[in-house]
Amino acid sequence: RLCQLLGDFPQCLPRGRKLSLAFCQQLVRSIAHFQSQGTREAELRLYVSQVTQVSGLLRSVWKAEPETLLPSLQELFAVISAADTSFEPSVALASLVQHIPLQMITVLIRSLTTDPNVKDASMTQALCRMIDWLSWPLAQHVETWVIALLKGLAAVQKFTILIDVTLLKIELVFNRLWFPLVRPGALAVLSHMLLSFQHSPEAFHLIVPHVVALVHSFKKDGLSSSTAFLMQLSELIHCMIYHYSGFPELYEPILEALKDMPKPTEEKMKLILSQSAWTSQSSFLPSCSSRLSGKSETGKTGLINLGNTCYMNSVIQALFMATDFRRHVLSLNLNGCNSLMRKLQHLFAFLAHTQREAYAPRIFFEASRPPWFTPRSQQDCSEYLRFLLDRLHEEERTLKALSSVKNSESTMNEDSQTQETVHKAQVFAEASCLRNEERTLIEKMFGGKLKTTICCLNCRSMSQKEEAFTDLSLAFCPPTSLESVGPRYMENSEVKDDYMETPFNSLEVNSGCDTVIDEGTVKDFTAEPNSENTTNSELNKIQDSGDLSQRLVGKMPLSVTDLLNYFLAPEILSGDNKYYCEKCASLQNAEKTMQIIEEPEYLILTLLRFSYDPKCHIRRKILDNVSLPLPSGADEVSCPQLVPYLLSSVVVHSGVSSESGHYYSYARNVTGSEPSGLCHQSTTLSLVAPQDKLLAEENPCTVVENELDTEMPREWFLFNDSRVTFTSFQSVQKITSRFPKDTAYVLFYKKQNSTYGFNTSSANGLWVNGDPPLQKDLMDAITKDNKLYLQVRQK
Repeated sequence: RLCQLLGDFPQCLPRGRKLSLAFCQQLVRSIAHFQSQGTREAELRLYVSQVTQVSGLLRSVWKAEPETLLPSLQELFAVISAADTSFEPSVALASLVQHIPLQMITVLIRSLTTDPNVKDASMTQALCRMIDWLSWPLAQHVETWVIALLKGLAAVQKFTILIDVTLLKIELVFNRLWFPLVRPGALAVLSHMLLSFQHSPEAFHLIVPHVVALVHSFKKDGLSSSTAFLMQLSELIHCMIYHYSGFPELYEPILEALKDMPKPTEEKMKLILSQSAWTSQSSFLPSCSSRLSGKSETGKTGLINLGNTCYMNSVIQALFMATDFRRHVLSLNLNGCNSLMRKLQHLFAFLAHTQREAYAPRIFFEASRPPWFTPRSQQDCSEYLRFLLDRLHEEERTLKALSSVKNSESTMNEDSQTQETVHKAQVFAEASCLRNEERTLIEKMFGGKLKTTICCLNCRSMSQKEEAFTDLSLAFCPPTSLESVGPRYMENSEVKDDYMETPFNSLEVNSGCDTVIDEGTVKDFTAEPNSENTTNSELNKIQDSGDLSQRLVGKMPLSVTDLLNYFLAPEILSGDNKYYCEKCASLQNAEKTMQIIEEPEYLILTLLRFSYDPKCHIRRKILDNVSLPLPSGADEVSCPQLVPYLLSSVVVHSGVSSESGHYYSYARNVTGSEPSGLCHQSTTLSLVAPQDKLLAEENPCTVVENELDTEMPREWFLFNDSRVTFTSFQSVQKITSRFPKDTAYVLFYKKQNSTYGFNTSSANGLWVNGDPPLQKDLMDAITKDNKLYLQVRQK
């Protein structure tokens, strides 16, 4: 009634700043107490119209006396931030928001979020009540102010407030989507809440149970506005499901309800997710210490150096980027197990899902450090990698043997202790047989087989043995032993010198051919040669051309395939290195040949760069450059089955000795079943043209890589302890020419067209980037750590 009176007689409104201000402040307090007394539609309509009328009066005073606006808003904030639980301000205050000029948002939000007198509890209370305003049917711009305040709090790293408010109010916001009048504003706030709250699935999972009913409701009503709304909601839900793996039972009903709706592309979902997370708002955030800044734009997580642990960090990143291996590790069910594999799974899960820029792998380091490695001193990354893979392999075999013992015991009758002891011994003795029936994960991923044949040159008898390998150590070829093009002679116990540089981007293993690895190809040696002569004649084909010998004596730069050819070339054992022949019962000259009879899923090549200097008693590093190879002139008719290997990772050593320097790695995602756009690369490297024709042309490998970098400029990553950046293959190629002490040391290659790749289609699109869902305890640990991290950043 007062409002109507003052509307009829505006000359009665208080005049002057002091009186006007007092009147406005009292009006704000009055609206805060103005609650609806009825529940019927007519009563509610009357209530809304009355509130609209009163807020209009306040607006007219603000227009007449602009200086009263800011103090009125301060009074408004004081009312909604009050912690008095006996009084709940009316939602009618929402009617004031539409009268606040939008151009004031920036100034007001900044003053609110940076005011040291505003306590966190007050801000939380105020923001919760502003979110309640989304219920007010006629208020405009409420969502704009709410989102602005949420962003403002993220900008000053008030993560505790954001977490509390989101978890308290997200269900209320979602429920507002049922009401057409307030739906647009509610959806805008819901979207911002979900897309900014990316450190854990907790907020999303609060609304998951309510999604299906809402979707069905909007499908039924058939309104065009509902369809448009459903499109937006569907996109949002798909983004969240993409972001959080591991909950198929929760998501299946939602995906079923949304199956008729268009699904956004992976690129679009990545773009949407990358723009809104609190920790990706770098333009708003003040600089903070490197250990507490959010993930880099790469979306990859670095590893904190714990004191000369770069040798471990570079190897772990290479293993993590071995996509199929990572997926197998993450999919293992290791609940209740405290094994090294469980610790690796934990580390991989954090690298995949933490919000931290860099993770400190202390537990894994302590568990995986070889006992002879001196803490806080630089070590050889290749030695660490070999020890780690061997430990993981032996551990799995032991656990399988123990499991077999337990299963047997549970079915056995209570026999004597002696019988039990004998039984256990028998199980462990038979543990080696497990590898034939059920190979370990390390064997499946990195295991290959070498067959060594030694032929006595006196009686021509042959002895053969097979041995498993997880990496091949490629020695640098001594020039003196290579000037002759025949088989190399081993008159003394020759210790191969060590080296190689810049790896090439693609290997091809030639299945069913002889043991020679032609330039640009590594052959798949599953079929044995027809005879010993086949191997030698094929070797001579390459060596007679003079090309290999020219490279080996320094006339042309070496390539990876030269080192592999040298590794597999026949050796003549003579002099002090003669072979004891059982048949001759004496030392004899012999020829030793090696053949790879099983190629691994991941081919690891260690380039032996370090040689021992007996005069100075130190291991020197060979810094010679090794170029990318040209595709060879192999005859495709005789070698029809090409099995390509693509470069996955390169561990680089920077320095001049193995006891000092620094390690870092280059890597990209390469899978066996999904070449991720790389199919054209292996076909480009198919070996069809004669050698002389190819040598006259531009290097095809370089051309292929140039094409790749224009198509996928962000395919490669550089992992340097805590720092992760985008890079290109050109950087890998040119590293030694730019930094002479930085040389490729360990190379990971992935076999293409593999049968061991994960079939992600069976997961119904619930895996993140094709990775399997995490077990609950792992997801809980990551969620807990992400919360802690956000709170620490805030402090």
